[in-house]
Amino acid sequence: MPATQAPVLFIVGPTAAGKTALALSMSQRFRGEIINADSRQVYRGMDIGTAKPSAEERSQAPHHLVDILGPGADFSLGEFLPLARASIADIAQRGHLPLVVGGTGQYVWALAEGWQVPQVPPNSQFRQDLEQRAAEHGPLALHQELAALDPRRAAQLDPRNLRRVIRALEVRQAGQLAAAPPAGRIPPSFQPLILGLTLEREELYRRIDLRVEQMMAAGFLQEVRGLITLGYPIGQGPLASLGYRELGQHLAGEISLAEAVQRTKFQTHRLARRQYTWFKPGDSRIRWLDAGDAALVEQAEALVSQCWSSQSGTPPVIE
Repeated sequence: MPATQAPVLFIVGPTAAGKTALALSMSQRFRGEIINADSRQVYRGMDIGTAKPSAEERSQAPHHLVDILGPGADFSLGEFLPLARASIADIAQRGHLPLVVGGTGQYVWALAEGWQVPQVPPNSQFRQDLEQRAAEHGPLALHQELAALDPRRAAQLDPRNLRRVIRALEVRQAGQLAAAPPAGRIPPSFQPLILGLTLEREELYRRIDLRVEQMMAAGFLQEVRGLITLGYPIGQGPLASLGYRELGQHLAGEISLAEAVQRTKFQTHRLARRQYTWFKPGDSRIRWLDAGDAALVEQAEALVSQCWSSQSGTPPVIE
């Protein structure tokens, strides 16, 4: 890539691997600003359940694309890309290092590889028809239909996330593959370095379970109850997300609190496995780091410095 291209650091990996902590360390070392690439952290009021950076963490570095929408709004790749690209240009223009941080693989690769995503407007009649079919035959039937048309995209979606399954079918029905980039790409105007965090599966699950327990202690149930009080339908749209759905079922009297917490842990394990379909340990585009290594920060700093040492766009180092 041309030496004049600005550097952009991506930090990716499964949930609970420690992306936020590493991003904050890198932002402090390289004068960085963080661009959220988590599809749920864009929503206001969904703080605890999305493991959104705390106010104290956000005070350590500027954050972009966090808390930009209410929980009733739609947000997808088509909305993410122009906002993220504008944030990168703005941060780089000010001489700072953009850090793209998150576990939504489609967002990460679309941004890093310059996907040009066609705008597929919502088709209300198509959606209503699919919602009716899901009501009659269950959401799994729609997921199976998607799997027959687009196996890769289906593997990346929770079969119970009806909104996303319907959207994938809607995009597919419009003639576009929902999982893969279109044939044409425009190379990004920046030089990406993608750092991936990984952990042994047992340790990752342990971290996930601990974080769910910490979320509960921090008031996750009260957060869900507050969203219900505000009139947001738990189990629909963004609030079909992990934890919100299960705690909503508990508040509706369908399951016990203990079962809701256990389901949240198990479903988050499944999410981590799906994230590994986007971020494969053997992917040569990613510089992999062991998230449990005591020298993680030093290793990441060395990779950033080495990658851009010969580039005119070397990120500024704060001594």
